[in-house]
Amino acid sequence: MTPGRPPRRPAPEPAPTADQATEDAMSNATTVSPAHSASTASTLITNIAALVTNDPSLGDKSPLGLIQDAAVVIEGDRVVWTGDQSKAPATDNRVDAGGRAVLPGFVDSHSHLVFAGDRTQEFNARMSGRAYSAGGIRTTVAATRAATDAELETGLTRYLAEALRQGTTTFETKSGYGLTVEDEARALRIAAAHTDEVTYLGAHIVSPDYTDDPAGYVSLVTGEMLDACAPYARWIDVFCEKGAFDGDQARAILTAGRAKGLHPRIHANQLSYGPGVQLAVELDAASADHCTHLTAEDVDALANSRTVATLLPGAEFSTRAEWPNARRLLDAGVTVALSTDCNPGSSFTSSVPFCIALAVRDMRMTPDEAVWSATAGGAAALRREDIGRLTPGAYADLILLDAPSHVHLAYRPGVPLVSGVWRRGARVA
Repeated sequence: MTPGRPPRRPAPEPAPTADQATEDAMSNATTVSPAHSASTASTLITNIAALVTNDPSLGDKSPLGLIQDAAVVIEGDRVVWTGDQSKAPATDNRVDAGGRAVLPGFVDSHSHLVFAGDRTQEFNARMSGRAYSAGGIRTTVAATRAATDAELETGLTRYLAEALRQGTTTFETKSGYGLTVEDEARALRIAAAHTDEVTYLGAHIVSPDYTDDPAGYVSLVTGEMLDACAPYARWIDVFCEKGAFDGDQARAILTAGRAKGLHPRIHANQLSYGPGVQLAVELDAASADHCTHLTAEDVDALANSRTVATLLPGAEFSTRAEWPNARRLLDAGVTVALSTDCNPGSSFTSSVPFCIALAVRDMRMTPDEAVWSATAGGAAALRREDIGRLTPGAYADLILLDAPSHVHLAYRPGVPLVSGVWRRGARVA
């Protein structure tokens, strides 16, 4: 199976074009008939050196569907045409890309953005080789509980704006730093005002209030806390790891969430070998995240499932931990996503371009695979087909690089190459 392959479920067929004769003439292009209204204007982005569509039927027929000398037409919040710029239809407006590359907006399918405080001292000690005995996640829990709603929302919007400037147009974010019924519910309520991809992570760690009663905390997470949080969330997550929640506890938590209409995703096999990946596949979780310590059976299970392996290289960078073996996963045919894991403790970065560069340099991914995984792979991890690609019918979420090729994201690490961002058809950066 081709590394960096798209998810098994096929994308919906584009709607038929209004002018079939015109469509037949547009080789190497796709189009749909937009729903016109008097107030809907169309925009042509042209003079694109290289366009990443993530449609393997287009362009070079690779998973990226790369089209050279390309153009894109946006109408409203959707893409309505992509192809060779010489065959682009007439539009109301025109944007000259100036020989730059255009990609789908990044899809960050794993982040923890509702929190207060930071853990600078912890990071400094870790990077300096000194022992540090503060509370880790518990430090953030205490600061988050003490923060006002306004302070939490200010922090969230700050990180979202930071990510948007770097090309992230879709993000998932979690609770997990409150660990009380009230604090978990308010974190999700705040997050839900800014994204549809909200995850209930009451099972981040056992709450400090239940240190001597982990079974009681699992009951809270699967009972009163779940009832309060489910209305704000789409997903449920659990940290399945030694020192957090074991396989039986994780299964009970995810099963309870699924009964409430939340779909599972799992922090799996980050720090050690364990049952997380197998449980993710068993429960048809959308993603198993981290995937650092995998057996051959784990890799095989992922390759024969819909569950995406979401790799989070920012965490390994910030903790000097072992890198996940992305090459092994890709060569086995596993669908891989790349995300930031932005959080104050182990991966305090909102930069998907940085994670792409890490994945290429230290996880042995090719630049094509890393870009696919940060766009279409992230969409697959959210079970979305309307983002992560630039084909007719998809949301017009796209980024303009100040470079002629997507390869520059890894070739020029640390350089702010994103020079334009469109989200839902509107230029926002």
